[in-house]
Amino acid sequence: MRIRRDRHAEPVGKAVRRPREPGGGSNRRRLGALVCAVAVVGAGGWFAGSQVRSPADVAASHRAPKAGPVTVAVERRPLTATVVAAGSVEFASPQALSLAGSVGSGTAGGTSGADGQTAEQRVTKAPAAGTKLKEGDVLMAVSGRPVLVLRGSVPMYRTIGPGTSGDDVTQLQKALRRLGFDPGSISGTFRQGTASAVTRWYKSKGYEAQQPSAADQQRLGELQQAVFSAQEALLTAKGASGGTDVTSSSETDTGTPGTQGTQTQGTQETQGTQDTELQKLRLKSAQKALDTANAALSAFQAAYGTRVPVGEVLFLPELPVRLDKVAVRAGDAPTGRIGTVTSSDLVVQAVVPGADATLLRRGMAVEVRTPDGKKAEGTVTALGDDATVASQDGGEGATTGADDSSSGTADDTSSQSSADDASSETAADSESSGAADPSAPVQLRVAVPEPGPLAGQAGASVTVTIEVGASEGPVLAVPVAAIRTSADGKARVQVERGGGVTDVPVTVGLSAAGLVEVKPTGGGKLDKGDRVVVGE
Repeated sequence: MRIRRDRHAEPVGKAVRRPREPGGGSNRRRLGALVCAVAVVGAGGWFAGSQVRSPADVAASHRAPKAGPVTVAVERRPLTATVVAAGSVEFASPQALSLAGSVGSGTAGGTSGADGQTAEQRVTKAPAAGTKLKEGDVLMAVSGRPVLVLRGSVPMYRTIGPGTSGDDVTQLQKALRRLGFDPGSISGTFRQGTASAVTRWYKSKGYEAQQPSAADQQRLGELQQAVFSAQEALLTAKGASGGTDVTSSSETDTGTPGTQGTQTQGTQETQGTQDTELQKLRLKSAQKALDTANAALSAFQAAYGTRVPVGEVLFLPELPVRLDKVAVRAGDAPTGRIGTVTSSDLVVQAVVPGADATLLRRGMAVEVRTPDGKKAEGTVTALGDDATVASQDGGEGATTGADDSSSGTADDTSSQSSADDASSETAADSESSGAADPSAPVQLRVAVPEPGPLAGQAGASVTVTIEVGASEGPVLAVPVAAIRTSADGKARVQVERGGGVTDVPVTVGLSAAGLVEVKPTGGGKLDKGDRVVVGE
């Protein structure tokens, strides 16, 4: 029997490959996408659930952490205590200048012209700021007359002329000799030798020394005429007495008295006696008038001649000086302050709090630093009132003075003395009351012998640093805030150890830059790196 085999039948023992059903691949993809979606939704739900917080949890998250001590590590380092202040560079020894009186032969307010009228004095050549003035130099000109500078400690307070004596004259004579115009002996009295030296000095500066004015010459003529008139009156009086002996007494007639004769003789004798006495009075009056006229002429002639007017010289304690500021211009009246002079040396003026000033002493070394970091070395030369800059309107060092009049009356002196006493009592009361504010600013002056980078920097701002103490090598240092003071006044620090705080007694040393030197005492231990409490 023959078996018919279907050609489409699969061989026995071989896998039968079935045809794909339409759409089978897409179903698997949809299934995978569904699984992924479920996974994403599940993860999102888990995340959202983990972020959900109860009100209690929210409040707990905003609660401050539990307070604990604030600590700082102990350091071992050298300490240097300094006082730091801001200052400015200035020229040293400022001194205000003003004229002590009139320039020339005029009054304090003006000069007398040829017509006899008084004209107000005016600056005809103003001083120039920055000028270096040496002894004998002309500072300025007023109404065509010079104002010169000389070295001396006695201020100009009067006109110096023939017959004048005093310390100011001695000072003038010494200055003339230094300038090479020998006045002769340094006698303190203005005589012909001094007048001649003054004349030569003025001429060397292109000016004529002050000679007697027209008014002086007129006054001299009047006095001389008065002497001549007095001499003439005396001669006339002597001539009137003729040969009569005005000193003899009249004789008495010894003849036989008669009534008429006796009366005539008595009348003649009386008349003769009266004439004699009158002649004596006339002669005596004429002689006295002549003596008075001669005395007046002699006194005037003693002061007649070359002189130095009160406003034509300024005596300054030190020369040369630098004319720092000028307060007048050509055409101004030379009243009040005319300018300020300084030395050529540079200083630094600064202000420090009163508490810091107590740590400073004269002679301390100072570091002066410019804004661009350059340094110069200086020394503290003055503190407090001694370091105060002189007033620009007069005051310390001002060369003000009086005119030819006397310096003051007894009443003025008494009043001034009383005022000084009252002022002293007030100062003493203030000191005894202890009312001074320790934080009040205190003036400080620093000398800079070698200006270096400060040269030409007058007016510039600088930083002043003064070392007031230093430790002997490295020391244990803690912040000032770490120091505690017990009721018994002893110092201690709190050290964090083993989860707690331990008190360590210490002695306190140098303080600098917010740190203070400490040494443990009483068996306490404190080392570098220990943490001390500075706050809670």
